[in-house]
Amino acid sequence: MVKNTNARSKQPRKQRKFLYTAPLHIRQKFVGAHLSKELREKYGKRCISLVKGDKVLLVRGDDKGKEGKVLKVDLKRVKIWIEGISLAKADGTEVPRAIHPSNVIITRLNLEDEERKKILERR
Repeated sequence: MVKNTNARSKQPRKQRKFLYTAPLHIRQKFVGAHLSKELREKYGKRCISLVKGDKVLLVRGDDKGKEGKVLKVDLKRVKIWIEGISLAKADGTEVPRAIHPSNVIITRLNLEDEERKKILERR
């Protein structure tokens, strides 16, 4: 569960409402994932927001142990899509599978963005 610093209530009903009605700038924190041990030692951070192009390792679910690049990050649904992780529909077609960001560990960062480099250098 994401710690809610804006709400004062401990009631699960109000915590859930906060998650569902949060604005996008707060939802950005919900799509964070833990860094691998190597990256954690290198940058001195435990968690960072996911962006398109990061390489992640699945640690939960049917596809546990698979690794791939993040194809898409959806703040509204709080889901990510990973290359190589898909579902087979009844007619046999493959569709990408949506995954919650808490079920992955970041193994390689996409550092093309200058803002992201600044975030990592802050600590």
